[in-house]
Parts: sequence; structure tokens; C-alpha cells
Amino acid sequence: MKITESSSLYRHLEKMSTRELLVNINAEDKKVPVAVETAIPQIEKLVDAVSDKLLSGGRLFYIGAGTSGRLGIVDASECPPTYGVPHGLVIGLIAGGDSAIRKAVEFAEDDAEQGWKDLQQYNIDMKDVVVGIAASGRTPYVVGALKHCRENGITTGCITCNPDSLVAVQADFPVEIIVGPEFVTGSTRMKAGTAQKLALNMLTTSVMIKLGRVEDNKMVNMQLTNEKLIERGTKMISEATGLTTEESYALLMKHGSVKKALESLKG
Repeated sequence: MKITESSSLYRHLEKMSTRELLVNINAEDKKVPVAVETAIPQIEKLVDAVSDKLLSGGRLFYIGAGTSGRLGIVDASECPPTYGVPHGLVIGLIAGGDSAIRKAVEFAEDDAEQGWKDLQQYNIDMKDVVVGIAASGRTPYVVGALKHCRENGITTGCITCNPDSLVAVQADFPVEIIVGPEFVTGSTRMKAGTAQKLALNMLTTSVMIKLGRVEDNKMVNMQLTNEKLIERGTKMISEATGLTTEESYALLMKHGSVKKALESLKG
């Protein structure tokens, strides 16, 4: 039996008080960052591989099913507003298509050929890199997609929560984060999902920094899509230049990004 499917360390959950439930869930959650730390050497290799591909003009694809697929889509969708990169640079695909983001599509993850078909819709080639996300490590939709990628010379990675998995066999850069049994047996949206989210945060944050999308510790290329981000950008300019809030705001609105605003002052 896979670790992600093994029995919970806790029994008779229905008899626990609310406080007991929360304390025990939290106790399990504390194990996640420790497991992620163990996987840092693997994550490092994946980050460097993805960075090389994107710096060479390639794209990053995430492919997954259920919670894993949704996590990939969330991470991909947050890259453009956070770092000002094109929407097509990081792409998330989920078994069952976009409708599966909100509502599960029955048996979609069991089709070992559909993942590759979905990737082909984007004219994927050897410049790109594909990361399969599968807590169990055996999802046919993901395993099949990575298998076809490797057959076509496309670099692959994976994020899984079971050792020696089928998806890792098809990954050039596997990341295995072993978090142990879930509080509710088999509910991998819990610790496994948290571990995958942490790994995805580490992956794209590190990659975007290596791509030059961050200066010092600031998101200087973020898109100004709401008042909070405009206020943040204005503050960045004020801190960097000593300009008043009004002057910084005007400069930001004129140039559209913190980076471009600051560059205009250098000229």
C-alpha cells in the first residue's frame, strides 16, 4: 500500500472534540515543512532545470488531476500578476479540462493518453519542461503524459508524496516529499496538498528570481491590477527614491511598473 493511502495514525475521529480535532490536524501539519526540507536537494535540481529552460525561451507546464491539478493551476495563474511574465510562460493543465477546476470529472485521471493530447494542444516541444503533480505518484493521466514527453525528448519533473512511484520513474527531476499518512485516511488534499503547495511556491519563486523578475526583495514587475498593488508599488518607489507618495504614484501610473518607473529615473 502507498504511504498516502495508509491508515491514519488517529482512530475514532468522530468522537473527538473540536479542540482535539484541530490540535491533532495541526500536529500532523507540522510534519510537512520537515518533509519538504528533506526534499530541498531534489527541488534545487528541478529549479535549475526549469530556470535553464525558461531562460532559453521555453515554457513550464504543470499537469495533474484533482487537488494536484488545481494546485498547479493556482501556481501558474499567479505568476503573471506577481512577476509580470506573459500568461503563456507557466501553464497549468488538469485532467478533465477547465471544468474540473471547480467540479470533479469522473474517471478523467484514468486516461493515460489524454495528458499528452492536452499538452499537444500547446505545441509543446523540447524547449519546454513538464512537471507532473501527483500525490499518489500513480495517476495515469500524469504518468502517461510524462512518458510521452520523455519519448519526445522533453524534460520532465514531478512532485509526489510516495517513494519509488510510477511518476518518478518518468521524471528526469523527481521531487518526493514523504509526509506520511493523512489525518483522514487517504485525504491527500491535506498534508500532501500542503507539501505540494509549498514545493510549488519554492519552485516558481526561485525560478522567477533567477529570471530577474525580483530586485532586492521586491516584486518590481508585478501587474497593477488592484489598489493594494498600486499602493505597494507606490511605496516601493518612495522607499527607493525618497520621492513623496504623490510623486511616486504619478511615476508609477505613467510607466506601469515599479521597474520601469525606477529605470526612467536613471536616464
